Amino acid sequence: MIAGSAAATTVTGVSAGTARAAVPASPGVTYTNSIAEQRADPHIWKHTDGYYYFTATVPAYDRIVLRRATTIQGLASAAETTIWTRHATGEMGAHIWAPEIHFIDGKWYVYFAAGATNDVWKIRPYVLECAAANPITGAWTEKGRIALPLDTFSLDATTFVVNGSRYLCWAQNDPAVGSGTNLYLARLSNPWTITGTPVRISTPTASWETIGHRVNEGPAVIQRNGKVFMTFSASATDANYCMGLLTASASANLLNASSWAKTANPVFASNAATSQYGPGHNSFTVSEDGRSDVLVYHDRGYKDISGDPLNDPNRRTRVQKLYWKADGTPDFGIPVADGPTPVRLSSYNFPDRFIRHWEYRARIEAGVSPLADSQFRVVTGLAGSGTVSLESANFPGSYLRHKNFEVWVEKDDGTAQFRGDASFTARAGLADSAGVSYESYNYPGRYIRHYDYLLGVQALSTATDRADATFYTQ
Repeated sequence: MIAGSAAATTVTGVSAGTARAAVPASPGVTYTNSIAEQRADPHIWKHTDGYYYFTATVPAYDRIVLRRATTIQGLASAAETTIWTRHATGEMGAHIWAPEIHFIDGKWYVYFAAGATNDVWKIRPYVLECAAANPITGAWTEKGRIALPLDTFSLDATTFVVNGSRYLCWAQNDPAVGSGTNLYLARLSNPWTITGTPVRISTPTASWETIGHRVNEGPAVIQRNGKVFMTFSASATDANYCMGLLTASASANLLNASSWAKTANPVFASNAATSQYGPGHNSFTVSEDGRSDVLVYHDRGYKDISGDPLNDPNRRTRVQKLYWKADGTPDFGIPVADGPTPVRLSSYNFPDRFIRHWEYRARIEAGVSPLADSQFRVVTGLAGSGTVSLESANFPGSYLRHKNFEVWVEKDDGTAQFRGDASFTARAGLADSAGVSYESYNYPGRYIRHYDYLLGVQALSTATDRADATFYTQ
């Protein structure tokens, strides 16, 4: 902690009490999970027509479904249409997996993997095309199999554009490399045809990539700050399933394997505290206002699976906000608990500092790691009466509460005292109505505020006090 009083600090040369922080570029967004039960490998495309389009693997592995809504949450209750069904014989007759929907040059395309009726493990990538404005009601035609130089087990094709060039990335087995799947990249000459020689950009070698099976699969791309970030999923599709990250410069030769750097550890993994297991096969979308990146993924709500995980139908689609570190890299945090997704609360007068818990004491701090220490779910107040409580994201069942007028994160002990101490009335921000201030339920007139960067519940009298008690949701 930096020494010194918040009241004595200046912000950009102006008294902290009178400084007006900029409203965050990426304000808080909240969704309620899960979005879709028994829907794995989810892909959401936000289109220019105002709709989100959603497709995913169904447990029967026999068809491709599509739904749309004007909000991400709305996808949960949106009608679902089957746009394509597996063939009765031959190719595309089994294991219909991991569809993705993309809009390319004025037409819709779905990429998916499929086996054959006479060999269900002869899995290869295929493409469908639709020229209609509405892909749910429009006619789909088969563009056929994506021809790859190596005719082996291959799946999870995704496409993206960097500097005007469109690429295809997919997972494939190469017997010369060994068992399992690697990630390959090639340019596309049209949405269903690669051109040139594919390059292998990732091979499962780390311990977290090789549990149960040697797996790199399910690539997904997000671009920011001149970088291309490619997530992928690793290990068997049980609780060991997790996500890694490849990073390349957008100006580099992406078809050079050395342009890609892999994280040493998973960036997203099972979390027992939040009861989320095997998160992976993700995609990315953006919030309704276009100002927040949203991580889309599947997982299960339990750890132990009987039999082959592929026969367990209960992978479900989930979403949560994707955050970005000060160095421009993504921070995935943890798969959050079921129900409303959490927010972060940044200080009005120290905009790079967020409310976080450290050894259970609440403070404001910059560069919080792990991210979940600074994430809280805004839930119905434990004391009721129109109040809210702030539940820790990584310690579900623990809440911000005041004790001797200091703010701590503590587990709900079920007492009326705790319920009162952990309940607040959310007010328009006292220093900026676009923000929020939290008034104590059982000590009206006292608000959560920071002083020397530590949080307390205090009465306010000055402009600086009110600034110290104002926060933005992010």
